Amino acid sequence: MENYHFIDPLKFLSEATSPYQTVIKSAEILKENGFEELELDQDWKLEPGTDYFVKVYGSTLVAFHFGKNLRSRLHLGAAHTDSPCLRIKPNAETTTRNYGKLNVEVYGGMIRSTWIDRPLSLAGKIVLKSNDPYHPKTVFVDARRPLMVIPHLAIHMNRQMNDGESFNQQKDMLPLITMLDGNRLSEPFFMNFLGSEFKLPVEDIFSYELTVYPCDPPCLVGIHNEFISGSRLDNLTSVMACLNGIINGSKKDGLHAVALFDNEEVGSKSKQGAASMVLPDILERIYLNQCFTTEQYLADLGKAFFFSLDVAHALHPNVPEKNDITNFPVLNGGVTLKIACSQSYAGDAEAIAIAKSLCSGHNIPCQVFLNRSDIAGGFTLGPLLSANLPIRTMDIGVTVLGMHSARETMGADDQDAINRLMTVFFE
Repeated sequence: MENYHFIDPLKFLSEATSPYQTVIKSAEILKENGFEELELDQDWKLEPGTDYFVKVYGSTLVAFHFGKNLRSRLHLGAAHTDSPCLRIKPNAETTTRNYGKLNVEVYGGMIRSTWIDRPLSLAGKIVLKSNDPYHPKTVFVDARRPLMVIPHLAIHMNRQMNDGESFNQQKDMLPLITMLDGNRLSEPFFMNFLGSEFKLPVEDIFSYELTVYPCDPPCLVGIHNEFISGSRLDNLTSVMACLNGIINGSKKDGLHAVALFDNEEVGSKSKQGAASMVLPDILERIYLNQCFTTEQYLADLGKAFFFSLDVAHALHPNVPEKNDITNFPVLNGGVTLKIACSQSYAGDAEAIAIAKSLCSGHNIPCQVFLNRSDIAGGFTLGPLLSANLPIRTMDIGVTVLGMHSARETMGADDQDAINRLMTVFFE
């Protein structure tokens, strides 16, 4: 395993600032490792032994490889590209006296208080008019510099704030981006900024999908650098593991694929989400392209295996009673198997045994997470995807503290563990 080259997590976390930038960065890494890009809306001519990837509406990506004996096995991995954040609304400019602010909406279940007083930037896409109304021009952008802040109210103005605060999504979460003099109060300062910052004609901007993100960089923490602190660990840790696996695994035979989906944090029910037919359709397309039948494709699903990757909750050092009383994973404890009889995490006894066997056979540490029986946990893409694609599935991930915070914390060794598991899975 020491000969494999894994993605630098601090660099990837810094560059994958929105789902669109995550797909762009992932595509760059895949191309550097010999993967060829396909277009979703074109006919494919696939050759066994070749690595491919396809972008799906800019924020989802599927990469795959198959050998001459495509039907020998079908191994899949999946993660999600999105994270809880703020998204900028259309007609975003709003003012209070001379303060220029942006109207935003909350995306996903973010911990709002952690976004206060942080330097914030923006990334995503801007769509411009073109000569063909059905094919507007899309430009992907990332400011990559501090632009905004959501200022906190001083304790002198709310003496009870340390007893607990709430933050109204519409009132309290609006980022401050500029100061305006009296002559500029009515100007479209944000649209003008987009035009000047990204060298675009303002009059051609029709729409945008822009993510507000914390721009303070990730870093190592601890006496021995044993932790990683950063934004978007949920779920870029899993994106990296999928990419590392499909790149470094030998993929000797069969069909191996990874899918990086958008919109998990809001339910996955979109054209590019895990609850869509994107992955089932792409897999069937590969089979039909190689002159296999739908019958053969459906038969192979019955012997396939799928790892769904998303982060898990680590035992909290200050609030340990929030975890299950006998199943409490810790940072740097290795790959975490996520189990729930409700099937909010996908898996069964055989899937657990497969995951444990792979880990034990390759000296990869692993542990188990279940929610406390009296605390409702989260959800992930595994159950949704496996409902449309009936494959034996196991939900796994790295453990984190502060899940859905503007900055989360993980064990530095855990990324290596899940990278190694996905690599041996694609052997």
